[in-house]
Amino acid sequence: MNTLEQFDRALTICRDIFSKKLKDYGPSWRIMRPRSVTDQLYIKAKRIRTLEEGTAMVDEGILGEFMAIVNYGLVGLIQLERGYADEIDMNADEALELYDKKARMARDLMAAKTHDYGDAWRGMRVNSYTDFILTKLQRVKEIEGNSGHTIVSEGIDSNYMDIINYAVFGIIKLTEDV
Repeated sequence: MNTLEQFDRALTICRDIFSKKLKDYGPSWRIMRPRSVTDQLYIKAKRIRTLEEGTAMVDEGILGEFMAIVNYGLVGLIQLERGYADEIDMNADEALELYDKKARMARDLMAAKTHDYGDAWRGMRVNSYTDFILTKLQRVKEIEGNSGHTIVSEGIDSNYMDIINYAVFGIIKLTEDV
């Protein structure tokens, strides 16, 4: 499989989980402000780092956390575009439509970067994806602290898309021998 096929396969798995959670909870995440989404992503990335450095007391693995990062990253992109709501303001079909739109954007970015960088990510270790995600999250927090303004750097949305793509690379690496 090539990178785009693997990306699509990983996204299909993430989307299936997202869809099932929509059936359980609805789009309750609409209430989350973007800063809260960033914090949720941070929690997931820190958990991966903890698991990479030792053992878990809760029996959930790194793969599931990377999937959660993809899904929360896409939620973050939706929230940046739509703003947060005081109550659920869309149905599951609308949420999935927005999810798919943002997933296509992340895929397009990954395809463009693969064109420029080749498959350099394949030579990286999974723990580097974790470190890059944590670095991107620190940048997002700084940008959020500056009311979303940057001087020469990419914005929050670009960082979220990079986070999503690094998480997808993690999913691919952790599943390609399965």
